[in-house]
Amino acid sequence: MKNILVTGGCGFIGANFIRYLLEESDFTGRIINVDKLTYAGNPENLAGIDKQFSGRYHFVKADICDRQAMEMVFEKYQIDSVCHFAAESHVDRSIVEPDAFIKTNIVGTFNLLELARFYQDRIILFHHIGTDEVYGSLGESGYFTEKTAYSPNSPYSASKAASDHLVRSYGKTYNLPVTISNCSNNYGPYQFPEKLIPLTILNALEGKPLPVYGEGLNVRDWLYVTDHCIAVWLIMQKGKRVETYNIGGRCEMRNIDVVSVICDMIDELVTKPGNSPRRDLIAFVKDRPGHDQRYAIDFSKLETELGWIPAESFETGIKKTIKWYIDNSGWANRVKSGEYMSWIKQQYDL
Repeated sequence: MKNILVTGGCGFIGANFIRYLLEESDFTGRIINVDKLTYAGNPENLAGIDKQFSGRYHFVKADICDRQAMEMVFEKYQIDSVCHFAAESHVDRSIVEPDAFIKTNIVGTFNLLELARFYQDRIILFHHIGTDEVYGSLGESGYFTEKTAYSPNSPYSASKAASDHLVRSYGKTYNLPVTISNCSNNYGPYQFPEKLIPLTILNALEGKPLPVYGEGLNVRDWLYVTDHCIAVWLIMQKGKRVETYNIGGRCEMRNIDVVSVICDMIDELVTKPGNSPRRDLIAFVKDRPGHDQRYAIDFSKLETELGWIPAESFETGIKKTIKWYIDNSGWANRVKSGEYMSWIKQQYDL
């Protein structure tokens, strides 16, 4: 793999993956980052990378749904591998605006697959980043495995399920070298503050209410983003083609417990005016429609075949995450204010 196309590389997981690949992994080739720069795509997530790795990192502002623009990228940069992160990814938004999810997650993936098929003589791998939400909801016991039937419950998860099926079908029908990974909930640096953990951290630091859906009893399996990036790179290098690998944190927690742990850790680090515990800020709100009760990943296939296990526990990972948000308050303030969107418009003539 000499010229890897990373789609959605200015987003949360994509930016962490690019940083991992260039700063920490054994990869020596070029990364071509294609991002549409929607509200969650922030070039500041990769500040300094272009200078630090001059000649090995290239950014192209483009929409994966724009076939002509993507064809130019494949041709100009002689793309031989794809790591496809780009997606509309927030469940709440998909309930209100499902059309954007259908277009980006399904049509965009189809465009990329068609181009990979056109340039198949040089394509080494097409890796697709999926989600555990395609499997639906679990009861109090059991785990998602790679053989669990798909049962998506939101427009977001339905669109991701469709894209998974498209990728697999191109592997089976056209012999395209593909792999798929379905991961549990990620957290860590650079996450857009609409998601539970960064929203809780930032609101807790500012003494604002901490919204929790329902009674906070929904369970998620939490995965530190760098652990996810390490797993993806391992799958890209050594995973079996036309196979799916689940990636999990082996860390099930109720949402209310996640919020409570964050409150307690921030109380230890930053004194709150009045000295009242930040747990007092928790505010239960009306549950969202179709809210899956429990996700839990069985990643024994990845562990057995490729030897991967997460390095971070929730305690160590959340400490790193909280510290990052405290140390990078300027980034957080710009994201929340929309200031970085003005910067993007100036940089890219939008």
